Amino acid sequence: MAMPLRQTIRVGTYLFEQKLRRREKFPLIVELEPLYACNLKCEGCGKIQHPAGVLKQRMPVAQAVGAVLESGAPMVSIAGGEPLMHPQIDEIVRQLVARRKYVFLCTNAVLLRKKLEKFTPSSYFAFAVHIDGLRERHDESVAKEGVFDEAVEAIKEAKRRGFRVTTNSTFFNTDTPQTVVEVLNYLNDDLRVDEMMISPAYAYEKAPDQEHFLGVEQTRELFRKAFAGGNRKRWRLNHSPLFLDFLEGKADFPCTAWAIPNYSLFGWQRPCYLMSDGYVPSYRELVEETDWEKYGRGKDPRCANCMAHCGYEPTAVLATMGSLKESLRAARESVSGSRS
Repeated sequence: MAMPLRQTIRVGTYLFEQKLRRREKFPLIVELEPLYACNLKCEGCGKIQHPAGVLKQRMPVAQAVGAVLESGAPMVSIAGGEPLMHPQIDEIVRQLVARRKYVFLCTNAVLLRKKLEKFTPSSYFAFAVHIDGLRERHDESVAKEGVFDEAVEAIKEAKRRGFRVTTNSTFFNTDTPQTVVEVLNYLNDDLRVDEMMISPAYAYEKAPDQEHFLGVEQTRELFRKAFAGGNRKRWRLNHSPLFLDFLEGKADFPCTAWAIPNYSLFGWQRPCYLMSDGYVPSYRELVEETDWEKYGRGKDPRCANCMAHCGYEPTAVLATMGSLKESLRAARESVSGSRS
């Protein structure tokens, strides 16, 4: 992944340690969901479809931190729901950062400006703001007017206060190469966020809108055209070059969902945060007792159109680390992107 040098070295060292220990399955980043409640009702998300009693629950700090430590992962993505609605989210972040975990707090940014004072800038911490398009397109995606403008102002204020800010953009079959280019140009050149993550929308079974998810060929065509003309190298994308090759259809990989496991109010989710085939209480049980061979495109019908980063970015990262040529390529593109 295109990461700051210190983080790249830390993750590289971690991967080397796993190889020395001959571990076949291990986590790169834990997706932590300390709540399911949210202050928006996005059509492409199914998290708020849980019963009211579940939406009222908040994961205790000790439980959240303990799950990450149990896994041993060097990175954590705190999602939900909307994490900033958790009354102790700042303490969860503080304790993880104190343990030198790289933490990305995913947020729709509606509450971000009000909550900024609870957090302290750190090289181990970044806000990951969800932006699905420019004003009209983003507000339509989240089903509420004014959210795009609030997110933009929150990003500006967070950067002014010295925080690292990244973004995450999900694209649907209503997007075109031009809409992809427009929003990424804006984030990269105008807002100058530190890094951007992109993802094709996966057919999440609980999502209210089931009509606008992308298929594999649609995804490849969309990103192949959007990346044309040098855009891919110019944008500060938080992905390995091989994963971007994967999105374009230049490479294909098996799913390694065990490398980005999900831990929520119910426990460790099988097999990933997008599919729910049950929960187990420990990461070891997740890894050792899940039949991983039955998941992935060509195996499980639910995976047929999935090109999500939670399954395929880890495979691309491992392939990069296992190749001197690809490692050098990733280093060159990371340096090039940081200068843009």
